[in-house]
Amino acid sequence: MINRFCRQPLWECNATLVRVAQGLEPADTVIRHATLVSVTTHELLPDADIALSCGRVAYLGIDGHTAEHCIGEKTHVIDATGLFATPGFMDSHIHIESSMVGVAEYARAVVPHGTTGVFCDPHECANVRGLEGVRSMYEDADRVPLKAMVTTPSCVPAVTGVEDTGSSIDATQVAETMNWDNVVGLGEMMNFPGILAGEENALGEVSATLAADKRATGHYTMPETDRGLNAYIASGVSTCHESARLEDVIAKLRLGMYVQLRQGSAWHNLPVYLPGLLESGVDLRHCTLCSDDNHPQTLVGDGHMDRILRLAVELGCDPVTAIQMCTLNCAEYFGLGADMGSITPGMCADIVLLDDLKDFFARKVLIDGEVVAENGRALFEAAPRDWPDWMTHTMSLGFEPTAETFALRVDRPDGVARVRAMGIEPGQTITKDIVVEVPVRDGKLLADHAHDVLKVCVFDRHHGAAGTHSQGFVTGFGIHGALAQTVSHDAHNLLVMGDSDEDMALAARALVACGGGEVAVADGHVLALVELPVCGLMSTEPVEVVAQKVAHIEKAWVQMGCTMPSPFMTMGVMSLACVPELRLTNRGYVNCLTFEMEGLLVE
Repeated sequence: MINRFCRQPLWECNATLVRVAQGLEPADTVIRHATLVSVTTHELLPDADIALSCGRVAYLGIDGHTAEHCIGEKTHVIDATGLFATPGFMDSHIHIESSMVGVAEYARAVVPHGTTGVFCDPHECANVRGLEGVRSMYEDADRVPLKAMVTTPSCVPAVTGVEDTGSSIDATQVAETMNWDNVVGLGEMMNFPGILAGEENALGEVSATLAADKRATGHYTMPETDRGLNAYIASGVSTCHESARLEDVIAKLRLGMYVQLRQGSAWHNLPVYLPGLLESGVDLRHCTLCSDDNHPQTLVGDGHMDRILRLAVELGCDPVTAIQMCTLNCAEYFGLGADMGSITPGMCADIVLLDDLKDFFARKVLIDGEVVAENGRALFEAAPRDWPDWMTHTMSLGFEPTAETFALRVDRPDGVARVRAMGIEPGQTITKDIVVEVPVRDGKLLADHAHDVLKVCVFDRHHGAAGTHSQGFVTGFGIHGALAQTVSHDAHNLLVMGDSDEDMALAARALVACGGGEVAVADGHVLALVELPVCGLMSTEPVEVVAQKVAHIEKAWVQMGCTMPSPFMTMGVMSLACVPELRLTNRGYVNCLTFEMEGLLVE
């Protein structure tokens, strides 16, 4: 695959690199006396020099050799004594929209932490505004040095026939995007039931990707490692980030898949399987690191890939192997290994200079040979984006929610009723299909705060008065009041949860008024609000401001009784109908094992 993400293609500048390497022409930049993290040989090479020209590596001075012959009068010399030089970090699977900012602000947040490239699946934006929305979103990337490599959303909607989205994408459209310069593959193929059933469109999307010599990324959540997994991989899907168990990871590796080891703001999978994976002794060359979803306060406060690297090392992974998983392994999987992923001659000069291989603090970050961040601070700015109106006016509910909207009426006498509910486990994407008892009073099913049973309602926010909504129950959040958000994977409809119909109505109205976002309400008062007017997913404010607002709303969660990490992200997947076991969409409950609709009342 032709790499269009570096400053110059190698065939345009190889003659210059040849001259620089031999000292016949001075380098643009020379990094001196670094300890080179060689991801190609799994070594630490002391006192290494790195000569850069045309945004690429021209020469490595190792084994006693130096780059002094590459230094001219105008060469920028960086003294890296005491620092470790690693390739730029890459996130192998990320939804930028989860950071609640656009690409430019996202870049300001992650580049200072050593991230130089991300492989993005913009299916959040696509579910709201389709491929035109994706184009608009990634115009932002042209303003910043971060390499934002797109995988075309494959499942818009995530599962057909069970929810209503703002747009849709089919195999013909996927094929067209394979000609976009910034597209490197197909986004996570969540429709594994469609693949296994031989569904024409699902297989057509994978086929179009393979025909373009690009990668089809996956999403296989089933705790099954035999016929289904074999068939899924045989279709051409070649990587997966949805592994809940160690045996899932090992099975996928044995069948030739790449496995994206995930550690996000809410999905804390790395501690579940990395220690056992290391103990098993299996080769990790087909493992990459990814975050999948990160909230802005995670990025601003804890970091990005450096955060995941720190945890990997804490869990027993040696630092060089960990770095390989977010550099060389990642680049090679996406077919970019000839240009990115290592510090070797001819490669793009995406380089991080670290204090050590424990805390992974990035002293300097270079992208295409230019210093773009230093001492934890971005050296580039991006003016506020002037988003088109059709990207900032996406709330179309068609009516004003009132308390009566949330009344769940049944033909039952006062007492209790058995209902189906989603059981939430903190830090996990999977929900349980459980049965609970709830009070019945005056012909209405009620929430039961004392037993942590909350009401949930999902509204189609894309089709106005023609849209539908449904209601259900959930356990595990422990809150009093109401919470609402339009970050509601993957249709991103309006999701409202609470124990008070009045508070739920107030929360819904607050988001309609501001164009989408997240809100916490208790006893008739708005406790915190994060406005996300761009597709109901992203803010127009700086990432630091958004992080402060999210931190405020998380404090409100605690005040309301919730103790789980990143609860809004956990809440946001309650409609994600491609992940087991039970989800609620605007059409009702979906059994995500059989992909059939389920009723609310259980006799």
